[in-house]
Amino acid sequence: MTINLFQTPEYKTIMHNHIFQTIEYLFGKNQEFAVACEIKHITFYPELPTKVQNSFDEKVLFILSGYTFESANVDEEYFSFEAGFGESNFGSTVTVPLLAINQIFVGDHPIVLNLSKYEGKKEKETSTKSSMEALLNNPENKKLFKKNKS
Repeated sequence: MTINLFQTPEYKTIMHNHIFQTIEYLFGKNQEFAVACEIKHITFYPELPTKVQNSFDEKVLFILSGYTFESANVDEEYFSFEAGFGESNFGSTVTVPLLAINQIFVGDHPIVLNLSKYEGKKEKETSTKSSMEALLNNPENKKLFKKNKS
């Protein structure tokens, strides 16, 4: 059976860390950048007007510059920023799970390309479960757990 290397928990962990570290690096260098992601994984607060929401394609590119760049922040799970949308410049905070970021650009240059598919919140639970199963499948690790219980 052939596995898709880009959908394994190991690859997703690598990409998660890479995206986080790249954004932190760009912030540290005060470098404006852009992110491309699928609209279905993005949260807007307050929610955007229907007309604005319907104007988005399946994938969207956000260019972070000026106030939008200054308002941006990243933590271990999410990237967020404030932006104005539509003709009325409707203000909303945009929040994107890190693994839902498909690409990061500096100018015209793509500097991160994430080939994994983000599956939502239950992805983290699945990764933890898979990691624990892998750990327990090794007989040597089972011995360690038995020793710690005594």
